[in-house]
Amino acid sequence: MKTKQQVVVVGLGRFGGNVARTLYQLGHDVMAIDIDEERVQTLMGEVTYPVAGDATQEAVLRELGVHNFDIGIVGIGANIEASIMVSVLFQTMNLPFIVARAHSALHGNTLRRLGCHRVIHAEEEMGSRLAHSLFNPDVEEYMELAEAFGVSRLQVPDRFTNMTLDEAGFASARDKYGIAIVALKRGDDITLSPDSEERLRAGDVLVVAGRDEYVSRITN
Repeated sequence: MKTKQQVVVVGLGRFGGNVARTLYQLGHDVMAIDIDEERVQTLMGEVTYPVAGDATQEAVLRELGVHNFDIGIVGIGANIEASIMVSVLFQTMNLPFIVARAHSALHGNTLRRLGCHRVIHAEEEMGSRLAHSLFNPDVEEYMELAEAFGVSRLQVPDRFTNMTLDEAGFASARDKYGIAIVALKRGDDITLSPDSEERLRAGDVLVVAGRDEYVSRITN
């Protein structure tokens, strides 16, 4: 697989704009298209090719050479008709990989049936992260792997400062908290599967995997 990909992003709202900007920062060639010229202007200098145009028109996409791109991302949210039309056009152009944002469960099922390789439910994913962090302020990020089981990024609670992982009850997934320590972040340094004798410091961040109820025991 090529390291540098050519990616086209259609729909430059908060979701699409962030995706386009981040992919460009990661070193990919990014064409960002939106019918709203103001949205396109905000990405000037932050993507490779910012374009104002109607991406629901096949002639427009072909003129821009979209059929030569590696990945197509449909970031359109509420305008379901436009989202579906762009997804179909990407299919018609045989883009190797198509990602689309879904506004609802029905919209998502439709996109999958159209052949989109990945469907993102942005609001649901963000809602899940909010729910996990709302009453657990130490949880900075959350990714669900299965129902009630996920990976969390959390600040080390003050009560564990100066304890080793072993003393804090984190030596293994069978210990007190029943979770696995995936990584320890200290400043800019990251240690994968840190040693049980590693002593925790104020400001450390742990990446842990386990059942949600077990993670709550740490933060509460």
